[in-house]
Amino acid sequence: MTDTADTIGSPRTIRLTLAYEGTRYAGWQRQPGQATVQGALAEAIRGVTGETIVPRGSSRTDSGVHALGQVVAFTTMSSLEPRVWVRALNAKLPSDITVVEGVAAPNSFDPVRAAVRKRYRYRIHDAPWRPVLQRNLVWRSKSRLDASAMQAAAAELVGEHDFTSFETVPSTRRSKVRTIHAAEVFRHSGYDDAADAEVWLEVVGNGFLYNMVRIITGSLVMVGSGKRKPEWIREVIAARSRPAAGPTAPPQGLVLVSIDLDLSLDLNLDLSGSNSPPSANPAPAWQEFPNSSEN
Repeated sequence: MTDTADTIGSPRTIRLTLAYEGTRYAGWQRQPGQATVQGALAEAIRGVTGETIVPRGSSRTDSGVHALGQVVAFTTMSSLEPRVWVRALNAKLPSDITVVEGVAAPNSFDPVRAAVRKRYRYRIHDAPWRPVLQRNLVWRSKSRLDASAMQAAAAELVGEHDFTSFETVPSTRRSKVRTIHAAEVFRHSGYDDAADAEVWLEVVGNGFLYNMVRIITGSLVMVGSGKRKPEWIREVIAARSRPAAGPTAPPQGLVLVSIDLDLSLDLNLDLSGSNSPPSANPAPAWQEFPNSSEN
């Protein structure tokens, strides 16, 4: 299916919500010679309309990390309606990536700037047996974890802090200050219906540094396994040094659950007329550069 002749002569921005299993991908961002989610979506767009477009995601998920609510935007010259885009892209995408929703967006819409809150979930399987059907979606812990102690430690993370200790180095981020709105640790039944087979961490923040959630998870597991006390997390935050924190948890247990958007930023730009491009205008500049957003 191609739509190269079906154009309206001016750019239109489409916003998508994407879900994917990241097991076989080297993350979201395109990389030469490697399978990536961004690359697969770009190829699907090309298959639908023949356009060469680099879609941008709100979050640059790492290799092996999954998503239920990745927000993506791209600008097209096609007149296809968003609902048609959803059907057409799902017909082209591999089975481990799907478009959940598609809507029209202002031409000024930037999925990175509009993202004001992100929710991540990390799943740890600590039942006496190994997970089988979910083995690519959880971190396997051979020892039973103390979820209550982990919750006490996670509570120390809530608020605005310098999270230098929880970022993989080297880093290009100038500011390490982020706000964690909520951090909850609780037991959850495994997807094989085994009661309390997993420990889940759900964390909501205004943004995350590189590997931040995975380092938080590794640190909380040290607490849950009895190697550290919950109040140790305060020392880790105060240290502002990566070696002070725990290990980086593996990627397969992490999923980007959802992203909250502030669409008023783009609405205000539209009302001012500052983003109204002439018909010959190229796609927004952000599509010409690699995605550099944090996790």
